Amino acid sequence: MTAGCNRVSRRTFLADTGMGFTGLALGAMLQRDGFARNDGDTWRPPTGKPHFKPKAKTVIWFFMVGGTSHMESFDPKPELTRHAGKTIAQSPYKSTLDSPFLKQNVREVIAGLHKVHPTIYPLQTGYKRYGGSGLDVSDWWQNVGSCADDLAVVRSFWTTDNNHGAQLQFHTGRHALEGALPTIGSWVHYGLGSLNENLPQFIVLGTPLADCCGGAYGHGGDYLGPENAGVRMNVDPKNPLPFAAPAGGKSRDQQAREFELLGRLNRMSAVEYPDDAALRARIKSYELAFRMQSAVPELFQFEGENDETKKLYGIDQPQTNAFGQTCLGVRRMVERGVRFIQVFHGSNGGAGAWDAHGGLKAGHTKLCAEVDKPIAGLLKDLKRRGLLDETLVVWGTEFGRTPGAQGSDGRDHHPFGFCGWLAGGGVKGGVVHGATDELGFHAVEKRHYITDLHATVLHQLGLDPRKLEVPGRKRLEVDFGKPITEILA
Repeated sequence: MTAGCNRVSRRTFLADTGMGFTGLALGAMLQRDGFARNDGDTWRPPTGKPHFKPKAKTVIWFFMVGGTSHMESFDPKPELTRHAGKTIAQSPYKSTLDSPFLKQNVREVIAGLHKVHPTIYPLQTGYKRYGGSGLDVSDWWQNVGSCADDLAVVRSFWTTDNNHGAQLQFHTGRHALEGALPTIGSWVHYGLGSLNENLPQFIVLGTPLADCCGGAYGHGGDYLGPENAGVRMNVDPKNPLPFAAPAGGKSRDQQAREFELLGRLNRMSAVEYPDDAALRARIKSYELAFRMQSAVPELFQFEGENDETKKLYGIDQPQTNAFGQTCLGVRRMVERGVRFIQVFHGSNGGAGAWDAHGGLKAGHTKLCAEVDKPIAGLLKDLKRRGLLDETLVVWGTEFGRTPGAQGSDGRDHHPFGFCGWLAGGGVKGGVVHGATDELGFHAVEKRHYITDLHATVLHQLGLDPRKLEVPGRKRLEVDFGKPITEILA
């Protein structure tokens, strides 16, 4: 037997097993164990061990699709109300319009589509201070505000895309015009081993990005391979995955017997060819696929959760029921060792529900009410179960909204300065890092391009992104970012 016969390619593995998405979810495990390789490539992925001691085991990555207003969430700006109706040039902050950031940090897809809106638009909701830290949070986020002392709010993010390709950019770190690249979730999947080999390591909940704004590339692995892409799931125990139930009307007993027979046949061959890694991989894949069919539906069987827990997530209320179930499913994934959980909210087949060009007050009131309590419930539930310390929770959106009014009651896209927050996983609580100016226009203190957020996540997981590079795929310096060390405990 030649050396080449001792390995099975990914294409052969997927074709022969016929497992589709199952194969994608299992591919990384098989590669890590040495049973599979990339076609025509002798490069092997990482060992699955961190490069240094991690502070977190799991990442929850919330993404609000469309562009949540930073000024009406976690970076309130009372000067907007004080100078409402004036132009920026008429206000004490006319120098805002002279900032070099207006041009040097924006790469437009359609020139002139998103202009500066000069008339200052007042805050559309109130705000107050929360917790011992006195963190200012808008009234639309009062439940998350009650967790203020666990949050590290970064108010100085910026990005370069002023259109909704910024959704893809937020996940890959590159402008959409540069095409698809590995996402933050796929880098985590690629770099680390599984905590539970009955489940995928990278799971996607909610409707992902629309095709206009990145589509499946927003949770894809690109050149890291499809085995490092996120696996989509529905919060539905009857249909969580296309392959979760036996096909063709087979009973689980029938399918179990088929898996057992296949395993026996392969083991018989293994006696004759004891050094054939391909056979070992195939045996493992069949057994693991069957285990996943049992483990995945169980994630969303909430019958054992008590009423108090369901109420904590808002499952008892129509407005919060759907996202509450999603967040409860997230907690159960954390408990079972899923490594990276990406949660989308607001996808609507287009730019996203959070895109508030008009009707900002009505739209954000509704959307915040859907997610505020469930997200806060998840934070509180993780904390009381002792899981928050090793779980890094990230909340973000592709950009903020303009300080100036668009039309009579909206705000336009705003890449120049916006906010996000982190909690748990070795992050300081009750802190604010960075700042925008008084109108919320430019990030002016401790500015962070979005790959600094990526670098922070990887750092807390014990990963050095420079040690994850793939030969032949040279990355730019901006891709690596720098950890935001000031918010780390």
